[in-house]
Amino acid sequence: MYNRFRWGKKLLAACVMAIFAISLATAQQTAVVEEGKRKIKNRVNPVYPELARRMSIVGKVKIEVVVAPDGRVKTARAVGGHPVLVQSCLEAVKDWRFDAAPEETTQIVEFDFKQ
Repeated sequence: MYNRFRWGKKLLAACVMAIFAISLATAQQTAVVEEGKRKIKNRVNPVYPELARRMSIVGKVKIEVVVAPDGRVKTARAVGGHPVLVQSCLEAVKDWRFDAAPEETTQIVEFDFKQ
């Protein structure tokens, strides 16, 4: 009887850990761009870093992007957010493409990491 109970506890613990891992793997990231600025033509979502998953880090990251007239991201720098999440966001916005415009523009992109 004792062995059966111990086996059941291990199975329950394994199921709980699997559900927890799945919920972390499906953490959501959303991006918000300032109103009235250039529209995004091609967006790449940031990868939720493994360290952030293990530490259950959530929150907002703000990235300032300078967009060239042709729509490419010229430069990107972090303005706020958890350091563990920032690098992933910087890598993602460098691959974004915006609508073309007559001149270079600067805008803030905000990512929200939540579970």
